Amino acid sequence: MAMQTYIQIQTTCAQREIAEKIAQHLINNHLAACIQIFGPITSIYRWQEQIESPTEWLLLIKTIEGKYQEVEAAIQQLHSYEVPEIIALPVVTGSADYLNWVTQECRSETV
Repeated sequence: MAMQTYIQIQTTCAQREIAEKIAQHLINNHLAACIQIFGPITSIYRWQEQIESPTEWLLLIKTIEGKYQEVEAAIQQLHSYEVPEIIALPVVTGSADYLNWVTQECRSETV
């Protein structure tokens, strides 16, 4: 049996309401086990030749690698930004009980 690969996806939103909408959608559709929303935070970046420093909300999304494409598509659909940050970081190791829980929560909806 192949070993499960776990990832943490992060994205930022301009409004807490959008962050919560994305989080609820991902949890309701078993695309993530847990999502933490941090904020407000300040991001500093260049966009269309202007330096921006907006207040944002950071989502840390715990899921399995096999759900990445669906998570990315959902974020793209629900997000207000033209080009939202969507990056995935590998989970190198973790508590077996926690990772088993992540696997269970990210199961298919056909239960």
